[in-house]
Amino acid sequence: MAKIPDFSIFYDRACERKGGEQNMLAQMPTLASDEQLMQLTDDRVLSLLTRCIFRAGFVWQVIDNKWPQFEQAFSGFVPLYWQQVPPERLEALANDERIVRNFQKIITVPINARMIVEVGEEYGSFGRFLAQWPNSDQVGLLLLLKKNGARLGGNTSQYALRMLGWDGFVTSPDVVRALANYRLLDASVTSQKGLRQVQTAINHWHEKTGLPRSHISRILSYSVG
Repeated sequence: MAKIPDFSIFYDRACERKGGEQNMLAQMPTLASDEQLMQLTDDRVLSLLTRCIFRAGFVWQVIDNKWPQFEQAFSGFVPLYWQQVPPERLEALANDERIVRNFQKIITVPINARMIVEVGEEYGSFGRFLAQWPNSDQVGLLLLLKKNGARLGGNTSQYALRMLGWDGFVTSPDVVRALANYRLLDASVTSQKGLRQVQTAINHWHEKTGLPRSHISRILSYSVG
């Protein structure tokens, strides 16, 4: 990796591209405080993970528009129920017109529900677990989600964490391009090496600027896209 440049290079370019600093900052992701993360209920976590899984490779707006119907079909995504759901319930969902009937994505729900329940047994809730996980080690969190959950690799869990308000990066194509342009990334972001290179750069800029990591990630994307 090359020497990490001053973040003002990306910041100034993002301001220029977005019509000024005020307009650019108005588009930053919303962050949850540790207290707000701890107040997250496990059913909302399972709902959001499932939403991001169904969004992957699909038109997001279609999934978002249908989500109230998903909530009905999945009876509110209560993890204690879904971790041991009868197989016939899953089969019925594969024919339920209220949702997108992708069985491979439907069957992720009990797996991810089990992960959430197990984490909750140790930490009190999944939100409490997220509140105590260091933002400087997002890579470790992503690896944990991928290992213990279903279809939570790639950008899926990154977007889920962002929607939950956890402060972390998203390796969007624009973020990858911004880093690669300055030779800060020489490995695929689907690999641990690439993810750790992203983490190193963003942690460095966080320490230098005090900006949240999710804001740094968004500003990087705005500097090129």
